[in-house]
Amino acid sequence: MLDQKFFGREPVQRAKCPFCGLPVEKPKELATRKPGEMPVGMCSCGAVYACDETGHNLGAALIEALLFGCDMDWDLAWDLVADEDYQQEIVENYDLTTHLVIPTGTYEGRKTGALYFIRLHQEVQEVTAQGARKRLEGAPTEAPAMRERRVPAKRMTKKEVEKKVKAYEIDPILDAARDGNKVIRYLQRLLYSGDNLLRHRAAEALGSACAVVGDRDPGMVSKLLQGLFYSLTDTAAFPLGAFEAIGEIIAQRPDLYGGYTSQLYQFTGDVNRRVDALKALGAISKTQGAFIRKHTLYFFAFLEDQDPSVRGYTAWLMGNLGAREAAKDIEKLLDEPHELEVYETGNIRIMSVGQIASEALKKL
Repeated sequence: MLDQKFFGREPVQRAKCPFCGLPVEKPKELATRKPGEMPVGMCSCGAVYACDETGHNLGAALIEALLFGCDMDWDLAWDLVADEDYQQEIVENYDLTTHLVIPTGTYEGRKTGALYFIRLHQEVQEVTAQGARKRLEGAPTEAPAMRERRVPAKRMTKKEVEKKVKAYEIDPILDAARDGNKVIRYLQRLLYSGDNLLRHRAAEALGSACAVVGDRDPGMVSKLLQGLFYSLTDTAAFPLGAFEAIGEIIAQRPDLYGGYTSQLYQFTGDVNRRVDALKALGAISKTQGAFIRKHTLYFFAFLEDQDPSVRGYTAWLMGNLGAREAAKDIEKLLDEPHELEVYETGNIRIMSVGQIASEALKKL
């Protein structure tokens, strides 16, 4: 069987593993829809790969491949170090439809994408390879057919979306989200608002809208989350409401996006981002504490932090988690007068650290 064809004068080859040189199977979409919709595959040599159909989302493809190779173990994936724990290679000009590498970069009007390959260290493969292979079993080779798009009954403008958010009228926004993704972009721009209440309401509305969109296009929401996390490392693109939005999106669909929770932990080590990260984790803990509960011991030190805001939001988080083991430490905060803002269902409550501690103790 020939591994090479000719389209015009350009040689076109079957996709091969850059590590062992053997042909690889066409990537598949897993039944589990986390973290996104990129098809993935595994070579017989143990390397794994993810398909970026556009070639413009290689960062996301790296995460997809690494996570799949780790059998969807987020904690393990984020602990691995490039070149030490895994090798990476990119096969460019890959066309998913034909499963061929096309040097010209286009075929039948389609622009080619890329396959992002990861080969984990042998010790890691021994732990994860079997689970990753099982995830591929039964997965269809062809991507599911695109669902028929609904024509929105009434399109909302930017001004209309902003007006609804200001009035805390979420239902019309959810209706718009059921008919298309444009409302997501309109909500994103409100995350840059200097109006604190508007920004919090926009983040909540964005989380609710993403919960709706996640049913039909979970990959789109995954890319949004990845973009928000990336913005946190770029001060020029950093929206004020990024942390709030991340917390709301995960909190409202932990079944799809709970795995992203672990990415917030890194920001608790940054004194300038610690409060925002704790607030986002606190929001997630209200609906799905299971993703955070096993790391409760990590937060104990923050109950004694020199910043009273850190102490207060940590007490709020511990209360939401039902962390009874933290009761004595939280009791020490009952007399603290420092005031904080706590956002809940459209309103901002001004509470002292002592009040937050008191409410947290009632939940334990």
